[in-house]
Amino acid sequence: MPNDSAPETDEPCPFCLKPRTLCVCAEIVPVANRIALLILQHPQEQDKTLGTARLAVRQLGDATLRVGLSWPSLANALGRPADPQRWAVLYLGSAKAATLLPDREVVAINGKGAPVPDQAAAFRAIEGIIVLDGTWSQAKTLWWRNPWVLKCQRVILGPQRPSRYGKLRYEPRGDSLSTLEAAALLLRHLEDRPEIETALVSTFERLLGRYRLMLADPAVGVPAEHPAKRPDWRARSRGRRLRALPHR
Repeated sequence: MPNDSAPETDEPCPFCLKPRTLCVCAEIVPVANRIALLILQHPQEQDKTLGTARLAVRQLGDATLRVGLSWPSLANALGRPADPQRWAVLYLGSAKAATLLPDREVVAINGKGAPVPDQAAAFRAIEGIIVLDGTWSQAKTLWWRNPWVLKCQRVILGPQRPSRYGKLRYEPRGDSLSTLEAAALLLRHLEDRPEIETALVSTFERLLGRYRLMLADPAVGVPAEHPAKRPDWRARSRGRRLRALPHR
């Protein structure tokens, strides 16, 4: 973890790649997670200002970030043996947890988009979760380039509150979440540990707080590519995703 006493420079943080004025790495409290997290990030994902993938991986004890387009298998992407049937992938399809099972924020679905009969059993079988990081088109590319994800259990989210991005990022849908928020919600429910979500969200809120301070101070200046002008895949029409993606 970065040294608090280290002098600040103009160089970005080597861990989160954010400007030093936005870096919150020194304040991160590590979290031990039982269910592993694997984030596959498209190499052209450029949101280093408010992107959250690296922060999530930085905070969680068992988390891996892979940047690229395709990997031969889950084990190859993860860097260790893994059975894709024991992993879940955050699905890009149109099914909404709020309409399928209104009392659940995380729903396991089958290849046809219907909830699996025994949700508790499906959750118990999951050893790790996969989240795709990038714009909608980039995430779709990752899905198509890695057919082994079709062997994974699909899960969808029905968050009870909107993303903490608020007006800082363009979000046409109220159920859009950042990568960190999505991972936090998944781990909270799959492990039944709300403290995981609390810790991750606290890190995210510190980042957003620093960014808002930058916006309020003209002397500091806002980093290039204001994220509010750049919608990501989580905020696109889920109906379009369903037509574009295959069923298992």
